[in-house]
Amino acid sequence: MRRFAAALFLTVTLTLGACSGGGGGAPAADAGQPVSGGSLIWGVETEPITFNPHQYAQAKARLLVGNTFEGLLTHDAEGGYTPRLATGYEVSADGKSYTFHLRGGVVFSDGTGFDAAAVKANADQLRAPGYAPAVAAVQLRNLSGVETPDPATVVYRLTRPDVLLLDFLASPQGAIVSPKSLREAPDLKAGGPALAGTGPFVLDRYSAGQEVHFTRNPRYWGERPAYLEQVTYRFLKESSVRVGALTSGQVQVIEGVPATDQALITADPRLRFTRALNSGSAYAYYLNVSHAPFDDVRVRKAFRDAVDVDTVLNAVYRGTATRAWSVLSPSGPFYDKSIEGGYGNDPVGANRLLDEAGWSTRDAEGFRTRDGKRLTVRLVQSAPFVRDRRDVLAQTVQAAVKRSAGIDLQVSLVDQGTATKALEDGAYEVFDNSRADTDAGAALNLLLHSQGAINRTGHRDRSLDRLLDQGQATGDAARRSAAYRQVQRKVVADDALVLPLYAPADQLAASRSVGGLGFEPTAGVPDRAYGVWVAR
Repeated sequence: MRRFAAALFLTVTLTLGACSGGGGGAPAADAGQPVSGGSLIWGVETEPITFNPHQYAQAKARLLVGNTFEGLLTHDAEGGYTPRLATGYEVSADGKSYTFHLRGGVVFSDGTGFDAAAVKANADQLRAPGYAPAVAAVQLRNLSGVETPDPATVVYRLTRPDVLLLDFLASPQGAIVSPKSLREAPDLKAGGPALAGTGPFVLDRYSAGQEVHFTRNPRYWGERPAYLEQVTYRFLKESSVRVGALTSGQVQVIEGVPATDQALITADPRLRFTRALNSGSAYAYYLNVSHAPFDDVRVRKAFRDAVDVDTVLNAVYRGTATRAWSVLSPSGPFYDKSIEGGYGNDPVGANRLLDEAGWSTRDAEGFRTRDGKRLTVRLVQSAPFVRDRRDVLAQTVQAAVKRSAGIDLQVSLVDQGTATKALEDGAYEVFDNSRADTDAGAALNLLLHSQGAINRTGHRDRSLDRLLDQGQATGDAARRSAAYRQVQRKVVADDALVLPLYAPADQLAASRSVGGLGFEPTAGVPDRAYGVWVAR
């Protein structure tokens, strides 16, 4: 199944990577063979909240974090695991012990050595109260401890089998940070230049709101140093600004190219355009059942069925978005295709359900009411996490549910602190989210398990928890698929806890003089700059 997912990913990438057309400007010289030296300027949509790999939560910060930090494992082209800071590993017969053999001669960028003690220090830090609660609650939930028999060997002991451990150790959040940094960095949660890793680049300068600058790591342990001497990522929130910076030559690469601007890229022979679907979960609205009105399944189903998702997506993304039918991305191996077409776009049914639920009257503005109270639901969006014009999408859904069913969806775009307080206070009915986890089980547990660190539905269901636990405990692909198929049908079709909207994708546009750009296997997000070069 991993091979199937990888094949789908590669098909999408290679097909769309060929997009180019005639148009303004003389063709640029192709990148040719890799060359060492030079610098690159890259325009990015999202400024990271933190550069600490253990704590970043923005999918679009992944390519920045990956320049500096590495884990014991990484993913190969088929979605399996391959060594990085480890040279290999063994799993015990009972699935409760993982022994890793560590690579020798690796040095953190602060000059300290990488060894088993460093791995243990990271595991202990990740489980420290309040440090990385989402990780502690899911990926390391079953970790009882880490042992270091010798400097080149580390053993992870589990209380029960857990297949998400390997995926975590291959993810950016499982990356190894210098223990010296963990002890001495002045602002550990922000990360930045004081935080040292083993990666091919060193973050040496960060200007908030403007850019972050990386230089080649002279101590890098790999078979070769990075090709580039320097990489600068400029924070360009507006897509039109990013595209303008690329076409004018101010930057050589951009990510986050919406439908409204893709024609400008594909029509320019100087540029290349590529796209890949993300793995993990779809972008979806999660409905808060802990209080009215979504404590009533009829209201949840009415909200879900009041939206013609295809029409909404086409209005915002002009045919470039991939419709999501499930909580999981269709690029992943656990996606249940049978759920497609089984619900939604039923305004007649939505209105009937609202009548049955008692929301049978309307006010002067056409919104449904009950006992003199308007049927209002609130979506609070955190600005640092908004990508892909999701604020515009929310406004389009807002109009759709009012027109179809008289539901008042109130949308607020706020700073992170305000959004966090609203979530803590339960002052919301709709929570929007997507995750680019390489193993979708991590996303499902975080978002839907009763103990999930970002379960914003307020839903507590032991049968759902058992299915999620089953998927996390077994390495058998068929058994995992069976459990996750039941999860998808339950939360989307049966209980209407989730309204899936689209499968997130990442786009890269670049000068043809830039070579080596690509997407991470399985995850489908832009890869780090290690293999990138610029023709000279």
